Amino acid sequence: MASRPKATILDIAREAGVSKSTVSLVLQGSDLIRPETALKVRKAIEDVGYVYNRGAANLRKAHSNVIGMVINDLTNPFFAEMAVGMERVFQSAGVVPFIANTAENPVRQEELLKSLMEQGVAGLIVSPARGTTPGAFRRIEMAGLPIVFTMRRLPESRIPVIAPDNHRGAWLATAHLIGKGHRRLAFFGGSSDLVVYHERLGGFREACEALGIAKRDTLVVEGETSRKGGIACLETALAMAEPPTAALCFNDAVAFGVMLALRKRGLEPGADFAVVGFDDVIEAQHYMPALTSVAVDSAGLGERAAHVMLKMIQSRTTRAEDHIGAVNLVIRDSCGPDRRAGMGDAA
Repeated sequence: MASRPKATILDIAREAGVSKSTVSLVLQGSDLIRPETALKVRKAIEDVGYVYNRGAANLRKAHSNVIGMVINDLTNPFFAEMAVGMERVFQSAGVVPFIANTAENPVRQEELLKSLMEQGVAGLIVSPARGTTPGAFRRIEMAGLPIVFTMRRLPESRIPVIAPDNHRGAWLATAHLIGKGHRRLAFFGGSSDLVVYHERLGGFREACEALGIAKRDTLVVEGETSRKGGIACLETALAMAEPPTAALCFNDAVAFGVMLALRKRGLEPGADFAVVGFDDVIEAQHYMPALTSVAVDSAGLGERAAHVMLKMIQSRTTRAEDHIGAVNLVIRDSCGPDRRAGMGDAA
């Protein structure tokens, strides 16, 4: 059975036989409206089942009802899904999201932030571009403008962050590969200028150490966080005298690139080389073979970031608690069979 559409101010006005502005004044508790008219409007509110969202109303009275969303890479499905989650919350709150893509360019990011501040936005949600310095947001902080980071944090920054549990996700993925019998493992993609890289690499290394994999049997290859980066990482790894037989990739895009490169060499992802991604974008379950990946609720984290931003604006504060979202490993086909069942180590 379809749910009943939410009643609007226009529905109240139609029911009461008054103007939309009259309904708005009654909702705000104005004494400019005659008692008998106010009574008629209140009865209409009950009759149509209208629910007054005072938080959204307070936000609309603020300096601006525009919130800037500055995202590092909207071509990556993960960040696109996150942005959709934010937009969903803002739309229901009656505010206008302004979405901009920095394409991992800190200069472009600085230009966008300056422009949005000049436009008088009510707040900013930012996923910082690669190469962003800790001081890049100091002017925004000094101006007292609410700002939230998503997915990426900056060293020594006090700006609240909404992000997944990167360390645990990498630990789970690495433990899965070791549990399937792999003894030579690689970590592909990402770069050391990203805090998230160190979090994921840290989980990989900790799992290897805890589960008996010698450091000499691990390989770390930095690279672009894209399919192109994944292709380059695999080429580097397979050129080694003793190449790895499995890899945890910085994200799903890198993993897709690794799988493409394997096929170009006549190797089958899963059967010949195990691959695990990170983020579990929608494409992961439809890839061939379906990609095992660390699932991150990107849309949910986007929604969480939006709710935090609305609360900061309504409370007139720039402080909020960090939120680290839960992750889990979704096991599919890209890791192949259990090597302990008698398979060799050939890559």
